[in-house]
Amino acid sequence: MKRLFARVILLVMLAAAGFGYHVYQPLPLPAAPFAFALKQGSSLKSAARQLKQAGLLEQDLTFVWLARVQGKSGTIKAGNYVLEHPVSRLELLEIIAKGSVSQSQVRVIEGWTFKQLRAALDASPDLSHRTSGLSDAEILQRIGATENHPEGLFFPDTYYFAAGSSDLTIFKVAYHTMQRQLQEAWAARATDLPLETPYQALILASIVEKETGTPADRTMIAGVFANRLRKGMLLQTDPTVIYGLGDKFDGNLRKRDLLADSPYNTYTRRGLTPTPIALPGTAALQAALHPAQTDALYFVARGDGSSQFSSSLTTHNRAVDKYQK
Repeated sequence: MKRLFARVILLVMLAAAGFGYHVYQPLPLPAAPFAFALKQGSSLKSAARQLKQAGLLEQDLTFVWLARVQGKSGTIKAGNYVLEHPVSRLELLEIIAKGSVSQSQVRVIEGWTFKQLRAALDASPDLSHRTSGLSDAEILQRIGATENHPEGLFFPDTYYFAAGSSDLTIFKVAYHTMQRQLQEAWAARATDLPLETPYQALILASIVEKETGTPADRTMIAGVFANRLRKGMLLQTDPTVIYGLGDKFDGNLRKRDLLADSPYNTYTRRGLTPTPIALPGTAALQAALHPAQTDALYFVARGDGSSQFSSSLTTHNRAVDKYQK
């Protein structure tokens, strides 16, 4: 009996030591800084599940036990949080129990260019502007990006942060969020797409984002571009030409602009553009990777935000006469 009792005591001590190590061991962050949100009305189990889904916890059971032992089961507060560095499970529990949420925010809009994103961050009075004077390439280097062109790499969303945070924090969070969204969408993509890499999907999604006037047309527009890519046809999409013109575009796209060759002129060059032309949102990514099954090869704006789709040049020309002339 003494030996059994000693063994039980030893097992209890080992379990306590293991639990203590588990509780105080810093959690590896999916990205640094790392932003996450807890939904309104979240229970302890629901909050732990959201933390697991966000990639912060490997398993949620220990965290639930910890909260109950600490008497914090009913103190979890919803909100938007940002972790600047790794924290332990105990520290994480304290953060979400106190409701140490981020107070400032910046909204990144679908269809923005990187230039517009930089301007929005530069205009925020609550950010520390560490990127002032840095080139685009230097910003990519500072946030650990492997790409050499910034366009399209940052996920459009509302980002929350503590006042005084570096603007590099927003760039880094938005970059890693886009990487995660893109990889998840690519893994679940439709079969037989005319795309070879996730980056090509990002390019196509950015074009779909800029061409879509009404959400209902988004997958059809993606379907037209997918069909054209399969057939080796020119994409012939105005937003790419406008992007290539840059600051020279005055709001009026002329015939000479469509004829002037450049890497972004899809009237003179086949295939996708060298880079994305804007920041695509979730819906555009999904459309690019799950385009409508259609035989349409053409579309024209109706003037009310929607588009008329055609499978032949003859019917397309009739639609152009009706809606554009």
